[in-house]
Amino acid sequence: MRYPWLRLAIFVIGCLFPVWWLYEAAMGLLGPDPGKIMVDRLGLGALVFLLITLSMTPLQRLTGWAGWIVVRRQLGLWCFAYIVLHLTAYLVFILGLDWGQFGVELRKRPYIIVGALGFLGLLALAVTSNRYSQRRLGARWKKLHRLVYVILGLGLLHFLWIVRSDLKEWAVYAAIGVFLLVLRIPPVWRRVPRLVGRGRAA
Repeated sequence: MRYPWLRLAIFVIGCLFPVWWLYEAAMGLLGPDPGKIMVDRLGLGALVFLLITLSMTPLQRLTGWAGWIVVRRQLGLWCFAYIVLHLTAYLVFILGLDWGQFGVELRKRPYIIVGALGFLGLLALAVTSNRYSQRRLGARWKKLHRLVYVILGLGLLHFLWIVRSDLKEWAVYAAIGVFLLVLRIPPVWRRVPRLVGRGRAA
C-alpha cells in the first residue's frame, strides 16, 4: 500500500469529527437542538470532503506528487460516508424515523429533493469507485464520474437553500467550487503546467 501514513491520517480525521460531535452532543455542548447541529455539521463535512477530493487532481498537476491521486478515492468515499451520516441524522433527529413525514418534506421543501439527487449521484460514484467497475465500464466510467461536478452543484444549491439569509460562509465554499471547476476547462487546464513551469523558472 502506497503512502500508508497519509491514508491513516485521512482515516483518523474522517472518524474524529463525528465522534467528537457525538461527545459534544452527549455532554450537552451543542445547545437545545443538538440533532440539527449534527445534521448541519455532517452535511458541511461532506461538502468539504467533496471539495478536497476535487482538488486532488489539480494539486497533482501543480506539484507532480502522486500522493494526491492515491488518496483521491479514499477522500471521495469519506464524502459519501458523511452524506450517509447526514441523511441518517436527518431521518433520526429531525424526522424521528417518520417515513410519512419524509414524503411530506419532499413535497414541501425542494432543497430536500436537491439533496436526495446529490445523494443518489454520490451513491452511484461510490458503488463504481472500484477497479472492477473501471474495467467493466471502460470509457463510460470516466463519463459517469464526471457526475461529480453536477453533484457539487447540487450540494451548493442545497446548502444555499438552507442558509438563505447569511451567505458569507456559502460564498466561500461556492468560490472554491467555481475555482476548481474553472481549472478543469480544457484551455485553462492546458495552461496550468506552463504557469507552474514559468514560476519555477523565475
